[in-house]
Amino acid sequence: MRRTIEFLVGLLFGWGLLLSGMTDPGKVQGFLDLFGHWDPSLAFVMGGAIAVGVFAFALAKRRAGTMLFGDAMRLPASNEIDRRLIAGSLIFGAGWGLAGFCPGPGIVAMAAGQPKAAVFVAAMLVGMLGFALLQPRMDARQGRAAG
Repeated sequence: MRRTIEFLVGLLFGWGLLLSGMTDPGKVQGFLDLFGHWDPSLAFVMGGAIAVGVFAFALAKRRAGTMLFGDAMRLPASNEIDRRLIAGSLIFGAGWGLAGFCPGPGIVAMAAGQPKAAVFVAAMLVGMLGFALLQPRMDARQGRAAG
């Protein structure tokens, strides 16, 4: 039952991405083109997502620390802005602007058969694997620097 609900929620999210046009890289790049033919439609999608998120996080904070199926709720413990957050944001933004995809729409577009999205998702997976392999080294280096 749980997996079915998770699948249906993911399907609904993907359908929303398709319906809103967010799987079209041109739509994203049009939003980022402030001095050309700016397309503000992504701002409305973002605004809707932020509005839903505000209420969802407020509700999540009031709950007793568990989710619908009894798993522990893991909300962010830190609000610190550090070098890793800034570097990750810059990398994400550069990739988003160049490719016109972020992870969710990229996966949906790949499933819809867009070759550019398949290249994006492959590059994203390589980047995730590279981070997973390098993270222990970076953490150890930070530990030595702090100690």
